[in-house]
Amino acid sequence: MMKPSTHTLLGTAKLPIKLLAMITLSLGLSSCIDLAPFYTRPTSPVPATLGTVQSDPKAFTDLPWQSFISDEKLRQVVDLALKNNRDLQVAALTIERSRALYQVQHADLFPTIAASVTETASKGMASAANNTAGNTSGATTGTAGSSNSSGNISHIYRATVGFSAYELDLFGRIRNLNQQALQTFYANEDNRHSTQISLVAEVATAWLTLAANKKRLAIAQQTQQSQQATYDINQKMFELGVANALTLKQLQTSVDSARVAVATYNMQIKQDINALNLLAGSMVPEQWLPAGNLSSVVATTALPAGVSSQTLQQRPDVRAAEHLLEGANANIGALRAAFFPTISLTTTVGSASTELSGLFAKNSGIWTFVPQVSVPLFNAGRNRANLTSAEKNRDILLAQYEKTVQTAFREVADVLVQREGLQAQLDAQHSLTAAANAAFQLADVRFKNGVDNYLVVLDAQRTLYTAEQSLVTLQLSDAASQLTLYKVMGGGWH
Repeated sequence: MMKPSTHTLLGTAKLPIKLLAMITLSLGLSSCIDLAPFYTRPTSPVPATLGTVQSDPKAFTDLPWQSFISDEKLRQVVDLALKNNRDLQVAALTIERSRALYQVQHADLFPTIAASVTETASKGMASAANNTAGNTSGATTGTAGSSNSSGNISHIYRATVGFSAYELDLFGRIRNLNQQALQTFYANEDNRHSTQISLVAEVATAWLTLAANKKRLAIAQQTQQSQQATYDINQKMFELGVANALTLKQLQTSVDSARVAVATYNMQIKQDINALNLLAGSMVPEQWLPAGNLSSVVATTALPAGVSSQTLQQRPDVRAAEHLLEGANANIGALRAAFFPTISLTTTVGSASTELSGLFAKNSGIWTFVPQVSVPLFNAGRNRANLTSAEKNRDILLAQYEKTVQTAFREVADVLVQREGLQAQLDAQHSLTAAANAAFQLADVRFKNGVDNYLVVLDAQRTLYTAEQSLVTLQLSDAASQLTLYKVMGGGWH
C-alpha cells in the first residue's frame, strides 16, 4: 500500500481561517459517493395469493396473542414463558449485542477527539537534536529549549487537543459498513419476534396436548372401571358355577388392556408437564394446568381462508432474511470502496513551551494538519477476491430469502388444507362415536340377558374406545391448527 501524499503543516500562532475551512470542507466531503448496488426487494417466488382472500389478513396477523388466546389459564402460562424462556432470553441478548456492535461501527463516522499533555526531556547531543525536532513539530518560535545549571538537559512541554487518522468517507466504505451493522441489528430483532411467535404457539400446543392426554386418561379410566365392574360380577357368577372360565379370561384381558392404557397416559401426562415447564422456563403452577377437556382456547375471531404473498413478506423470519440481504448489499459497497484511495486526517491544536509555567502563555499556540492519501497499487488480488466473496454471499442470502418466502407460503398452504378437511372429519367422528356408544350399550344389554357372548361386547367396547380416542386426537388437531395458522401468518409477537 503506497502513501504518496503525506503533508504536515505547522504553525505557532492561532489556527488560520484557511485551515479551518479546509477541515470543514474535508468533513463535508466525507459522504459524497455510495458504491453499494441499488437495492430493490426481490420478486416474490410464489403466487400472488393463496386460497380465498376474503378479508384483510393484516387484521389477523396484527392481533396480539393476548387477544387471540381466550383461555385465562393458558394466557398465564404463555406470559410466564415469555418472561422466563431461555431461548427467548438468548434472542433478546443477541439484539442487545448487535445494538452495541452497531454503535461501535457507527462511531467510525465521527472523528475521535483526544486531549494529551506531554513532557519531553533530553540531554547532551540528543538534546540539541530534540530541540530542533521540537521546533519542527510545532514548538513556539524562539523557544529553542532551556538548560539547567549543568547546561545539557532541555525540556519541552505540550498540551494538545485533536483527532488522529480520521478517514474521510468519500466512497461510502464506513457508511456501508455502518448500514450492514444496522441491518444485522434489524435482522436479530425480527429473529427475536419470530422466536416469540414460535414460543407462544409451542406453549399453547403443549398445554393443549396435556389437556388431550388428560382426556384420554379419563376415557381409559372410565373403560377400566366399566370392565372391572363387569369382571367382578362375572367372577362371582363363575364361583357360583353360572359363568364359564373363557368368558372370565376374556374379561381379564380387557381389564388388563385398560390398565396398560391408564399407566401409559399417566406417564405421558407427567412428561407433558415436564415439557411445559421447560418451555415456560420455570415450574407452572398446578392451578394453571388444563383440565381434562378440549374446549376452544382461542378467540372467536374468524380465521382467514387465504393470504396474499405481500402479507407473508411481513412475517418476522422473512423480514429478517431480507435485512441480511440488504446488509450483504451494503457490504459490497464497502468492498468496492477498497479499490479507491483512502484519505485520512490528523489534526491537533494546543500550546508548547520550554517552561511548564509558560505552557499556556501568550504566543505559545501550535497546530498541526496532516492529510494522508493511501492508494492501492498491488495486493495480489485480495480486494478483487474479497469483492467476489461478498457478491457470492449476497447471492446466497438472496436464495435463502426466496427459500424463506417459499417455506412461509408452503406452511400456510398446509394449514389451510388441513383446516379445510378437519371440520368434515370432526363431524364424521362425532357421528361415529355416538354410533359406537349406542352399539356398545346394546351389546352390553344383550350379553347381560344371555343373548350374545362377551366377545360381542368386547368388540363393541374396543370400537367405542378407539372412536373416543380418535375424537380427542381430531379435537387436538383442530385447536392446534388454529394456533399454527396464527403462527405461520406472522401473528403473536405484539
